[in-house]
Amino acid sequence: MLEGRIVLPGRIMPGRIGFDGRIREIAASPDAPRHYILPGFIDCHVHGGDGADTMDGVAAIGRLSRFHLSHGTTTILPTTITRPWRDVMDALEAVAEVRRTGVPHGPDIHGAHLEGPFVSPHKLGAQPPFAVPPRPELVREVLETGVVRVVTLAPELDHAESAMEAFARAGVRVSLGHMTADYERTEQAICTICAAGGTVGATHLFNAMAPVEGRRPGPATALMCSDAAYAEMILDTHHVHPAIFRMAARLMDGRLLLVTDAMRGTGLPDGPSQLGGQDVMIRDGVVRLPGGSLAGSVLTLDVALRNAVESGGVSLPRAADLVSGAPARYLGLHDRGVVAVGRRADFVVMDEKLRVRQVWVAGQQVI
Repeated sequence: MLEGRIVLPGRIMPGRIGFDGRIREIAASPDAPRHYILPGFIDCHVHGGDGADTMDGVAAIGRLSRFHLSHGTTTILPTTITRPWRDVMDALEAVAEVRRTGVPHGPDIHGAHLEGPFVSPHKLGAQPPFAVPPRPELVREVLETGVVRVVTLAPELDHAESAMEAFARAGVRVSLGHMTADYERTEQAICTICAAGGTVGATHLFNAMAPVEGRRPGPATALMCSDAAYAEMILDTHHVHPAIFRMAARLMDGRLLLVTDAMRGTGLPDGPSQLGGQDVMIRDGVVRLPGGSLAGSVLTLDVALRNAVESGGVSLPRAADLVSGAPARYLGLHDRGVVAVGRRADFVVMDEKLRVRQVWVAGQQVI
């Protein structure tokens, strides 16, 4: 049993939670301790941490997963980067292996996020230059792994329409990003994915896509104004301004989710590191390529949650939805994401300054 201030959808209740692997009871308890009990965090986009990267294979995936678990992430999607095709497939097979075996005392490995190589060569951001169009044979090879849950795809690429339809029919979330597509092309892509029965996402909204302008609304406007699309955001205060976060959160009520886009240097001191085989520099919590472009982040979801509250001005229940509820809805994980009877007993216990003190996965304390 856990006692504390339980962060429920839309409110906070002093109370106690009875559970085994699932939540069996939630009851009020006015004298409960003052720490907070939140649902476990879900990270849909995370490359690495603690010196490890998804592209490094099985052991590295376990290491980065345990690192992010210590920051409250109880469900994770290890994320690839644009590399030569064989390297990408090796990484997906490694995620599939870790998913089969599990990470002892670690988070749930829901599957992989394939970020690259189906991206625009003109909007690589920090992706290495190995982009390829989503040709049907490549899409089939990806789907045969059975492990991809989210794919980042630029809708203007050759074969993009058939690829979006194939991924959508297979239940893979199609996340539009790293693209040169304009407002109209993005709207068209949203319609294509929805017509195929799929779920639309956006990879790190506002980053690696055209900006919003008065006469050129850009892809972000199409995504925010859609009633169907979800969107990731990297709320480290470097990738987007807090005011942009507030705007997106207001427009995308319940469809905005925070991700880390964390790279291998997350959790390590400032200094040189690597992303996708490229040298990067971490300085004052910002990761950049030698040319100055942002190159992923060193964010963790507990910091993202604090930023949402402190810089973004949202309530703690709303912040919890950004890191738990919204990603669960996006992924179709109806067994987690909120503290409610019948859901998985995935919890993050935080003190009054929103620092992680305990983490529970499926009813077992792991931190």
